[in-house]
Amino acid sequence: MWQKWLQDGIIKLMIQKIDISHKTIIFIAAFILGLWALYLIRDLLVIIFIGIILMSALNPLVNLFTKAKMPKALSIGITYIIIISLIGGLLFSILPPLIEQTTHLVSSLPPILAQVFSILNIDRSVVQSELAALSKNVFSITLGIFDNLLAIIFLLVLTFYLLVERDNLETKAASVFIGREERVKKLIVQIEEKLGAWLRGQILLSLIVGVLTYLGLIILDIPFAIPLAVVAGVLEVIPVIGPIISSIPGIIIALTISPILALGVAAMYFVIQQLENHLIVPQVMRRAVGLNPLVVILAIAIGSRLLGFAGALLAVPIAVVLQIVATEIIEANKV
Repeated sequence: MWQKWLQDGIIKLMIQKIDISHKTIIFIAAFILGLWALYLIRDLLVIIFIGIILMSALNPLVNLFTKAKMPKALSIGITYIIIISLIGGLLFSILPPLIEQTTHLVSSLPPILAQVFSILNIDRSVVQSELAALSKNVFSITLGIFDNLLAIIFLLVLTFYLLVERDNLETKAASVFIGREERVKKLIVQIEEKLGAWLRGQILLSLIVGVLTYLGLIILDIPFAIPLAVVAGVLEVIPVIGPIISSIPGIIIALTISPILALGVAAMYFVIQQLENHLIVPQVMRRAVGLNPLVVILAIAIGSRLLGFAGALLAVPIAVVLQIVATEIIEANKV
């Protein structure tokens, strides 16, 4: 008997019609199209997110001037002048030796690589083919640099208007969540504070690591100390992986001088990384949201896979935002 019931039930399920409304079909299609549109404009979304980070980092200084009864636009203009002057002064002080040493490094690169390949017994034909392919793409690289300059100009303009309209944007964004406007507004302010603290801390951290690397390379008498220190400071933005990558050029150059010196340079980078992990980062980043190292590595891997180098750079602030939002949702459900 039960076999007949089971058979009848299977037959009913097979002939049963699944009724899907037109609204459901339209919603699914619109959702898929929306995801595709976001993917197409992913570069623009990256620039907008960077603009939000810059706005969050510069806003405390802008507020300092507005509290002194200055107009908002003038406060932002003065903030821009101060930041650009500081960056310009720093570049002006290190640019001549940086250009000189970088030019010397580029001209010395082929013999350095040849010497390293002979020491490590590596086939040079593979790298030579890659360098040949790179030289053929000089025009596309030049266009890429020009596009980046335009992107920087657009970013500065976007950040200016984000700072001007910051309060209105917060209110409008919170008004979408009817009944929870105040809570959402506090969440937006919290995200801005954490993003700003992350960027300010990251800049300070990059400067500290760059200076320590420069001093260490000078003490060890390694050539091209300035460009190597700049690379270390820039790649410091990528946690965990960045310091490892930045140590490779210095170790390779030291290897052409002496294997023992290469070990000394590797030890120097290791000591700086340990100081960074246990002393500098806890002090500099104490106001930013802490993330588990495994989460950081996964975020960088996913970000680099989706958006390349930009995704790796922005992986940590995106993870910070997601962590804050997830924590807020969990807390809201507990209430």
